[in-house]
Amino acid sequence: MKTIQEILNRINDEGVEFIRLQFADIYGNLKNVAVTSGQLRKILVDKYRIDASVMFGGADIYDGELILVPDYDTFTILPWRPQQEKVAKFICDVCYPDGKLFEMSSRTILKKAIDKAEAMGYTFMIRPECEFFLFHTNEDGLPTTLSHERAGIMDVGPVDFGENARREMVLLLEKMGFEIESSHHEEAPAQHEIDFKESDTLQAADAIMTFRFAVRSIANRFGLYATFMPKPRSDAAGSGMHLNFTIYKNNSNIMDTENGVSGETAAFINGILKHSRSLSAYTNPTVNSYKRILYAIEQGKKTRSTYVRVREGLFEPAIELGFPDSSANPYLALALCISAGLEGIKEGEKKELPERISIKDVEGLPLDLREAVSYAENDPFIIDVVGKDFAAVYAELKYYEWADFMKQVSAWEESSYLYRI
Repeated sequence: MKTIQEILNRINDEGVEFIRLQFADIYGNLKNVAVTSGQLRKILVDKYRIDASVMFGGADIYDGELILVPDYDTFTILPWRPQQEKVAKFICDVCYPDGKLFEMSSRTILKKAIDKAEAMGYTFMIRPECEFFLFHTNEDGLPTTLSHERAGIMDVGPVDFGENARREMVLLLEKMGFEIESSHHEEAPAQHEIDFKESDTLQAADAIMTFRFAVRSIANRFGLYATFMPKPRSDAAGSGMHLNFTIYKNNSNIMDTENGVSGETAAFINGILKHSRSLSAYTNPTVNSYKRILYAIEQGKKTRSTYVRVREGLFEPAIELGFPDSSANPYLALALCISAGLEGIKEGEKKELPERISIKDVEGLPLDLREAVSYAENDPFIIDVVGKDFAAVYAELKYYEWADFMKQVSAWEESSYLYRI
């Protein structure tokens, strides 16, 4: 645990001039406010106040102010910023002015799920695998979906045009404290993957948020735009946020897979399968998410269509969830997945399973956002994990997103109907 004085000493020793106070909104978008180092001691005591509407995309959901409470263990200096007048960041909890955690903050929801798991004796180590695309920007610096490369899975330079940018990302992430296990070009042109070492549940969610921020920032230095959009191109594979779980009970690994997928490992997976329909609204939370899922279903038995599997790691086995995508709020995705798995364990859902379950084999999986939100809205399990008020607000915002999408006339509609009808 870092202390205030340790952080202030490092800020002074390394010449840090600006500190970003970062937090996640309801969608998992990273928000922040920057303060100068001279104001930090005051901020740590009196806290920084924000308008609550920023938590909900500007919607007037909660009338009042909230405060940002930095988590000292998330303090990091940003290595791609100038070495003079350095910039650092904290990830913050969002709280009421009295210091109580704001229950409609996704980080609070994850903390609640972790506390409930620990009360049952369970902890987890999570290893994320994050995929993203590197595209060109236009003359105004805005992102496009254009890339001149044609590289595929694990190709190397010079075919892989993004190799230098990806290498820089790895090096700078390591300076921030990440332990990078591997990186490579992914299946689609301009698609990449960087995998980092497992950590506990809250650290993993924080790491995913920091990872996305860092990757976008470093890509910009190369004149590229990094996007975590699940399916930016209709003719190519989409980007996932695969989550690998290792389960511990009373600090002992309980994942015995020598006799197939059975026992508490199977129960954990069965719990997730039980709520697969409603989980989709949170693990695949955008209109675009379901275009990745449809593509995955069409892939049949290829690896990219995996919904969940048990894989043997170098040291320990892990449950890999292949269905979450890169647009998901990691705090909500992890809160719901560990809670669903633990419900399966609690209810004794120990039906034996194959080592791998394909997306196409999951019964009744939603194929669009509206359907997914409808399932989530009516699942008492979801409401119990995220809270009644949060679930209602989330559903309302997502229905609005779906309705807004349905109002738009797409290029496909123009090309299919304009000249024929």
